[in-house]
Amino acid sequence: MSEPPQSTARHLREGARAHAGDRRSLLERVREFLSPGPDSTDELIETLADAEERELIDPESRSMLEGVIRMADLTAGDAMVAAPRMDLLDIAAPYDELLALVIETGHSRFPVYEGDHENLIGILLAKDLLKLQRAPELNLRTLLRPAVFVPESKGLNELLRDFRSNRNHLAIVIDEFGRCAGLITIEDVLEEIVGEIEDEFDDKDGETGIYTLADGSQRVAGDVAIEAVNAAFGVDLPPDEFETIGGLIADHLGRVPRRGETVSVGGLSFSVMLTRGGAVRWFRVQRVPAPAPSVAVG
Repeated sequence: MSEPPQSTARHLREGARAHAGDRRSLLERVREFLSPGPDSTDELIETLADAEERELIDPESRSMLEGVIRMADLTAGDAMVAAPRMDLLDIAAPYDELLALVIETGHSRFPVYEGDHENLIGILLAKDLLKLQRAPELNLRTLLRPAVFVPESKGLNELLRDFRSNRNHLAIVIDEFGRCAGLITIEDVLEEIVGEIEDEFDDKDGETGIYTLADGSQRVAGDVAIEAVNAAFGVDLPPDEFETIGGLIADHLGRVPRRGETVSVGGLSFSVMLTRGGAVRWFRVQRVPAPAPSVAVG
């Protein structure tokens, strides 16, 4: 039985549109027929690189897609902040001490411990701490949110789904023995996809990346130019071999410093406030106190 004329005409129109929309060369179509698609993660990433080279996708899209692919093989242990570098609050600490640490670190959420650092009893939101200022009679315990614990082996894909469904932004990572191995935030997971996420403390166009903290010290971005540090502090750090202050400090120490470490260079004390992606993101910088003059005896 022959096909109705209307159906034949429709097929011809659809075929013409498909032909018009497919602008690949004959050679490209033959190559795709012989090699239908990538068979491994590495081949898929190479395909994305080829697509960028042929201007089928832009570099940012390629980077994000590659991040999504690589994240499938990552776990919470790969992206967490290790336990020794965690910023913790002591439930027994006075309010002024807690507030000073919140201001110095700039985090929005803090694990809270009681007695021993391993005894984590909850999570405190920095904004909730302000409630104690208006109502000092409040018990800090009543402001704590429940802590979420995840194993080191938990996949980042699954963890991201949990963060989204539970509307939770921080989890405590535990090792195979049930001890605290570190912490991970939703920002840590997302940065595996989109790269470093800038916040209100990050450099903006036209700004130096040097900010004054409440105690008079300076918050300095790791990628700030050495010349800018010299100008801000009136020092003479050598700008010849390294462009950024982070590179100079890493060279002086022989490795990338870890969070909480302090290094003194050129009359300045550099305390690491935050690290990301194998580099220092923020230093807390202040002048090294001058030694007290010796008093001669006799």
